Amino acid sequence: MARFEGVYVALVTPMTDDYSVDTNRLHEICEWLINEGVAGLIPAGSLGEYATLSDQERATVVETVMEASKNKVPVVVGTGAPATKDVVYWAEHAKEKGAEGLMALPPINYNPLENEVIYHYEALSKVGLPIIVYNNPRDYATDLTPDFLTKLSKLDNVVGVKEFSGDVRRVHDIKEKTDLEVLIGVDDLAMEGPISGATGWISGVPNALPKEGIELFNLARTGKIDEALPLYRKLLPLFHYDAEPQLVQAIKYMMELAGQPAGPTRPPRLPLTNEDYIAIKNAYLHAVGQP
Repeated sequence: MARFEGVYVALVTPMTDDYSVDTNRLHEICEWLINEGVAGLIPAGSLGEYATLSDQERATVVETVMEASKNKVPVVVGTGAPATKDVVYWAEHAKEKGAEGLMALPPINYNPLENEVIYHYEALSKVGLPIIVYNNPRDYATDLTPDFLTKLSKLDNVVGVKEFSGDVRRVHDIKEKTDLEVLIGVDDLAMEGPISGATGWISGVPNALPKEGIELFNLARTGKIDEALPLYRKLLPLFHYDAEPQLVQAIKYMMELAGQPAGPTRPPRLPLTNEDYIAIKNAYLHAVGQP
């Protein structure tokens, strides 16, 4: 049985106009997402701008999400950091605060050897929380291929993978070669992923449109393709933004359109062009059925 099934939202980190972390809005957004029916919450991931947060801010973000969840939904904490010791530190902090799991990138600051990646996850496994390894070869040097995941799956606490390569064929290979849960990681495979056997979706656009994302995933997972396709095609122009480098700016703007503002992004992420905002707004209005 899957531990992390359904739609998990990779949370944004709300900011005030002066780029301070807005913990009040974060708490409100978490409560709203829980009430909308999401399966779980993931703070301190790439979409949460973890790399721009101070240690104190990052700890506060995790603690705020834990408080907002009130054990209603699982919280899986992102552990990305340059040094393995720092990754372990954030994993231990997550465990101390009551998180149900970890979302863990491989080493992020250079191109590591295979034995270094394995050592990295071995150290993380010793913390004692279930680990969803995060494969994102689009943005990082390491590609956790199905064959590589076969080796990592032998570690005690590695239970799943967030698959962000963009190749849906990977889902089939991972299911064939390992016993890992597969959580599709790129929004524009939110229908193909569950059809192929993904039991979860670590999502971006559902920060703004949680009900629509949940409906789509559940329809696809239960094989109701005729019902899923029209919804998927409406959402797909928005989903494509999740796979772009400017995903944080785009999704925060979608949240503003949805009446759940999350403020600006911290530099080096700058505002998008007016043309980009117009395109996102048009795609959003189409997705929600407004002219």
